[in-house]
Amino acid sequence: MPLLKSFYQPPSIFRNGHFSTIYSAKMRIAPQLIQKRERLDLLDGDFIDLDWSYSDIKTEKLVILLHGLEGNAQRTYILGAANLLNKNGWDAIAVNYRGCSGEPNKLYRSYNAGTTDDLESVIQFILQKNIYTEIALNGFSLGGNLLLKYLGEREQVHSEIKKAVAISTPLSLKGSLEALQKTSNWVYRTSFLTDLKKKYRQKINQFPDKLSKNDLKHIKSLLDFDNIYTSKAHGFKDAYDYYKKNSSLQFLHQIKIPVLLLNAKNDSFLSKDCYPVNLAEHSENIFLETPKYGGHVGFYAKKNVFYSEEKTLQFLNK
Repeated sequence: MPLLKSFYQPPSIFRNGHFSTIYSAKMRIAPQLIQKRERLDLLDGDFIDLDWSYSDIKTEKLVILLHGLEGNAQRTYILGAANLLNKNGWDAIAVNYRGCSGEPNKLYRSYNAGTTDDLESVIQFILQKNIYTEIALNGFSLGGNLLLKYLGEREQVHSEIKKAVAISTPLSLKGSLEALQKTSNWVYRTSFLTDLKKKYRQKINQFPDKLSKNDLKHIKSLLDFDNIYTSKAHGFKDAYDYYKKNSSLQFLHQIKIPVLLLNAKNDSFLSKDCYPVNLAEHSENIFLETPKYGGHVGFYAKKNVFYSEEKTLQFLNK
């Protein structure tokens, strides 16, 4: 019964979910990390940029890092995870989703919480190098949902993929959208929407026959954005169809490798569906830890190594 007891007890100020979330995103000092970029050209004519960092020792172990909504491979939580893993015998490859590496992607489509076809392309690209015998997936927020859906929707995954860790994961996309609509989450949804509308303006310039400034005026919420762009660009009827088909909760029971799911109880991004206690109690592979504190990707710990990073390393190495 992989329901894990949590011993996470941060300093008192970090017991405030909003403070720990904002500190992690805006105030944490990024670890120094050397990354080497490699571009993966996709079969549909688009590209994904991949940022590698390496262990000091030769290794056959690799972690694939997946960022959250409107993130990238230079976000502090990605750098923190890669830094600790590199120091402990793992190479890391941080994936920038389409349009997230600082350069607009080429196609009308971009990325979403369920674009597992792109993740599969990245994995196949890595396997073709014939270097790594042990691969792990580590996703944050949207990236956590992405990897869980990837693992659960397939009858078989590549034998090299041994374990996965999902941090602060919105298992129910509709539930998390509704959570973000709360007044207390105004600053987060405003930040997300500002970034997404900036991307939308870029897409208008690239595809004026498909997008318009008039539609942009109607995007006043994350739901509007997903209705007007995300769903249409990726083949869904509307936002709710996109949420329903891509929420990872429905795929958890089909996952066949060990997965650590770390979701703080005071994460204001998550709905009650994001704490699948009953499923974990009856699962051989879903290891669920729900600390009282941690906010959203905000598991502060001393020496600038976060609790989530330590737990990830422990889980992957055991």
